[in-house]
Amino acid sequence: MSTGESTARFGCLYGVGVGPGDPELVTLKAMRVLQEVPVICVPQAETSRDSYALEIVRSYLDQEKQEILRLTFPTDDEDAAGEVWREAANTVGERLYKSQDVAFITEGDPMLYSTFSYVLDATCQNFPDAAVEIIPGVSSVMAAAASAGVPLVTHGQRLAILPAVYGIDDLSEAIANYDTIVLMKVNRTLLQALANLEHLGLAGKGIYVRRASTAREEVVRDLTRLSSEDLDYFSLLIIKR
Repeated sequence: MSTGESTARFGCLYGVGVGPGDPELVTLKAMRVLQEVPVICVPQAETSRDSYALEIVRSYLDQEKQEILRLTFPTDDEDAAGEVWREAANTVGERLYKSQDVAFITEGDPMLYSTFSYVLDATCQNFPDAAVEIIPGVSSVMAAAASAGVPLVTHGQRLAILPAVYGIDDLSEAIANYDTIVLMKVNRTLLQALANLEHLGLAGKGIYVRRASTAREEVVRDLTRLSSEDLDYFSLLIIKR
């Protein structure tokens, strides 16, 4: 993988973080790149009607002049998803080989639990001479903490970011070793996590943040009033000991 300007033969692959949802949180550099590149690569779950990342930056793009490559991937089949990303890397590589720059957009930050990492790995393996540049974005973790008005950690404290709640033992271990735990994308297991908090003596220690920075944002401090209807894929739970 090379960085910086693209070679004479290849275009540059940009991994662009577009933030948690508020278009005004897109960085100036991300906006500039998105308006300059001829190809925008858009990941989209097969269960979604549209791409959340694309919705964030749609107003910044010229879709009549820019090519929009939609990559639809399954969310519950790891093997099938892997094949999608390998094919996506080849599709991206074809544009890079034609000296076209490609921006792969992802909500939040490209290097934190992002679909971009899969395409990055495959692209670097198949097209090692292609230039790659990562443009960081505001992660949902930071946006949620800002919306809740709660510092994640202060001097000397430790932070754990987990993709899901796997069980009471996993949560117990995290709580024993870290001062703050952030559980990401926990819509399917959040209610069980709340029961675990009661069991662990952490009642009142959690804050649920849904769609931080957007018009649909919700910050819930009384977790007992949450129901399964309140849960959202773009949500997280902050637990402070």
